[in-house]
Amino acid sequence: MKAIFALLLLALPAQGFSQAAAASPADRYIEAAVRESYVYKNYLQDDDIKVVSADGAVTLTGIISAEFYRSLAEVTAADVPGVRSVDNRLELKGSLPSANSDAWFREKVKAALKFRRSTSGGAIEVDVKDGMVTLRGVAASQAQKELAGEYAGNIEGIKGLSNEMTVAPAPKLKPRSTSEKIDDISVSALVRMALQLHRSTSGIQVAVSSKLGVVTVGGRAASLAEKNLVTRLIGDVNGVKKVKNRMTIGRP
Repeated sequence: MKAIFALLLLALPAQGFSQAAAASPADRYIEAAVRESYVYKNYLQDDDIKVVSADGAVTLTGIISAEFYRSLAEVTAADVPGVRSVDNRLELKGSLPSANSDAWFREKVKAALKFRRSTSGGAIEVDVKDGMVTLRGVAASQAQKELAGEYAGNIEGIKGLSNEMTVAPAPKLKPRSTSEKIDDISVSALVRMALQLHRSTSGIQVAVSSKLGVVTVGGRAASLAEKNLVTRLIGDVNGVKKVKNRMTIGRP
């Protein structure tokens, strides 16, 4: 009896390997779509993330370098066609910053600036002390400096903002090549993150979809001003070419 039990134990790893190797085409597509997305190649490329899909149930494991990458990885995987659920088991490298600490606010500000077309390319330094945010570095224009201040200043919980960025026109950049274009899965994920990070839109429940960079958003806005704010914030997200805002106005 003991010999039979031992043989069964030895057979388990091989059986598990066989099941993993026999992943369905749909699961292989999901895993590849997540790994090949713009988000994973440009924001998570230095992190050790493993993506496994089983009948559309995705599990994320590995180590990430910043806390906000946990949510970014999850919303990206959740938007892949065929995904039914996401089990996010990602762990942060090093200790997790405590909520509302200076390190915690710094990560949120950096994330808010990173996902925006108008601020992602700038050399922006973020310093936080006692909840007060200071921005330094060089902006390509006065408009870029003002937008950086707006996005950083709208992080929930910060006590104040000092924008000490200087303005110096940057050299004209070459058009983005075809290989660098952002896939729709990544566009939708970046839109969701941008809305979550902004104080005025973090609590709004929205439905987001993207096709060839055209983002359609649904849901309910409390006012026309709130709806217009959603449109403006989405329009400045990396990869967004056009916004179709179909949100209704009024309280439920």
